[in-house]
Amino acid sequence: MPIFEYLCDDCGTEFEELVFDREECPPCPKCASARTSKLMSAVRSRTGGTGPDAGGDTPAPAASSSGCAGCSGGNCSSCH
Repeated sequence: MPIFEYLCDDCGTEFEELVFDREECPPCPKCASARTSKLMSAVRSRTGGTGPDAGGDTPAPAASSSGCAGCSGGNCSSCH
């Protein structure tokens, strides 16, 4: 049973709903309107590899001991 995202056409509320039928458009939980539309959902997937999005195989960069995370010298205007 997938979770789909919906938008209420009457009040503009966005909500998620667990549905049994892909064609079902549930009523709005805020105003109870039956005029709802299914939204496109963003999906993120991983296929493997060793890059930064590979799921923890790459160690995090070490923090610099001589400055802020934004520079390595400790003399930039954002270091306080």
